[in-house]
Amino acid sequence: MNYAESLIYLDELNTFGIRLGLARMEELCARLGNPERSYQTVHIAGTNGKGSVTQMLDAVCRAAGIRSGRYLSPHLISYTERMSVGGHDISEEAFAALLTRVRTAADAMVTAGHEHPTQFEALTALAFLYFAEEQVDVAVIETGLGGLLDSTNVIEPMLTIITNVAMDHADRCGGTLVGIAEHKAGIIKEGVPVITAATGEPLAIIEQRAEELGADVFVWGEDFSAEMQRCSAGGQQVAFHSLVCRESEPYPLALAGGYQAENAALVIMAAKLLEREDTRFTEAALRAGLRSVRHPARFEILAHTDGNIVIDGAHNPAGMQALRAGLDCYFPDAPRVFLLGILKDKDIDAMLAALLRPGDQVVTVRPNSERAAGADVVAAVAAGMGADTVACADRQAGLAEAQRRARACGAVLVVAGSLYLVGGIRALLTAGR
Repeated sequence: MNYAESLIYLDELNTFGIRLGLARMEELCARLGNPERSYQTVHIAGTNGKGSVTQMLDAVCRAAGIRSGRYLSPHLISYTERMSVGGHDISEEAFAALLTRVRTAADAMVTAGHEHPTQFEALTALAFLYFAEEQVDVAVIETGLGGLLDSTNVIEPMLTIITNVAMDHADRCGGTLVGIAEHKAGIIKEGVPVITAATGEPLAIIEQRAEELGADVFVWGEDFSAEMQRCSAGGQQVAFHSLVCRESEPYPLALAGGYQAENAALVIMAAKLLEREDTRFTEAALRAGLRSVRHPARFEILAHTDGNIVIDGAHNPAGMQALRAGLDCYFPDAPRVFLLGILKDKDIDAMLAALLRPGDQVVTVRPNSERAAGADVVAAVAAGMGADTVACADRQAGLAEAQRRARACGAVLVVAGSLYLVGGIRALLTAGR
């Protein structure tokens, strides 16, 4: 297959939907020679922040001179964004060639009487194969959904990170916060250290699972923590504290948003643990990685001719609460115009309640997803909360309306609600740059 043909094939795999379970993935990996066993891995799960942690840790690996792979999802524009080696996304040619091999193995599975792999399973196998072909030393792997039955959970990592646990994907992870926590804790392996920012009952579940498997646990707020010291459009400075540090250590971080301080603390703690096994994880490499990391559409501030634009992939209540806190910190007095698109399986009421303040304006559009909520549905919820709201027919019209409103009152324009929306809007805003 060429790249265009590979996209058609991936679209066809959507017919298999999302089917949790590891049997298909284990069979597919075996038929490919178990490429995931040819390098070290770090496994990252959590409700929010796991993508940022994945990007940060990958940047630290590269700064340490370690040949690293990075796998995350979903993508903003292209499937090739999901996997990279040495900081460079896979080429379309390599993507198509490796997916052809995955397809051959998948077809053989079906012929032998196995279920057909899902789209995410095919992509995950492709990433594992890519990292093996590129002979990476370490691959930083983000889960796709949950953890216990996620396709990535066939790996045997040297370190596990669970960022936090909040209500999201409840329909597929037990329906409750406890069920979600049990799924996240499902990536914990015997004797493999765990770092987490979970709190309350989810933390108790993670700690119990770790104890059963003889895995040491390092907990945000107990063993280590961090806070934002000062912010700027180019990022922030984070003060890191741990039981082994007599005084807080300041770390410049290239990512904006107060919530990134917690994510950075997880990465700093991870680097300090990994240094015990690999001396290349030096303090200098850690600092260089944090200073250089990029993660588009995560409280990304774009300086535009019409004023500041914030692009953020927040897509659940906890994410919206973090976005609101970031806006209150970076733009406390500025009016706000939101361009929002949300999926219909999300808690739209709770999301908007966490995000909006009196006087905010809201423009709604439909994200590019079969799971999208109608623009009129989201607009009705926002209007019910007192926001000056309009629903638009498409993304271009919505962006134009939001920009017009922001110009009229000197507001910061905020694009959020779903990664299926913000990627396309970001592409429109950065075209020609």
